[in-house]
Amino acid sequence: MYSYKYFWMTLSEEDYIKAIYHLGKGESTAISTNAISEQMETKPSSVTDMVRKLSDKGLINYKKYKGVSLTEIGKKTALGLVRKHRLWEVFLVDKLDFSWDEVHEVAEQLEHIKSEKLIDQMDKLLGFPQVDPHGDPIPSKNGEFKKAIKKLLNEVPVGTQGICVGVRDSSAPFLKFLDKNNIALGDSISVIDREEFDGSLHIKIKENDIHISNQIASNLYLTITE
Repeated sequence: MYSYKYFWMTLSEEDYIKAIYHLGKGESTAISTNAISEQMETKPSSVTDMVRKLSDKGLINYKKYKGVSLTEIGKKTALGLVRKHRLWEVFLVDKLDFSWDEVHEVAEQLEHIKSEKLIDQMDKLLGFPQVDPHGDPIPSKNGEFKKAIKKLLNEVPVGTQGICVGVRDSSAPFLKFLDKNNIALGDSISVIDREEFDGSLHIKIKENDIHISNQIASNLYLTITE
């Protein structure tokens, strides 16, 4: 795994690298500076200044009007940040009794800690978890992780049975909604019926029959069991 000891990155630079990684969905896709500006909620001129700095450090490829993509070192750096973020989320939930809707903002701060030994020891303490509290995969120290085959609940046909393995929307309001309705990762879900008018679903989750909107279903991931 790429080590931070070879150069120093500011917190802002790390945030940009991770944002570019997520916008590109982990691939070497060119991302427009406008998309980065929207993601970072900042002015396009500020993005242009930052991508020049990141390019000078060899973390991104940048050509004017052709977008931004991560170099191999940039991708490894981004994966290191993702690994730290998701391990901190697991730690906060498992060891400090945070709820899954509380951990993201705290982990955003903790992911900037530079100590590799601390992260490695935390990984070991937690038993080398494969996914975070939201069902997202945790990269290994070498930047490797298994991509789960999963589908959004609103995209599967009636009669499908599966296991809830993740959420697309990890905002606190959505996670609180799931808690309120006793929907959690690992739950068995069966699709009983779909309303043609609005796409809402009648589902069975564990032993309970409930109705959920298409919006809710479009933010829950399943792995299919039948």
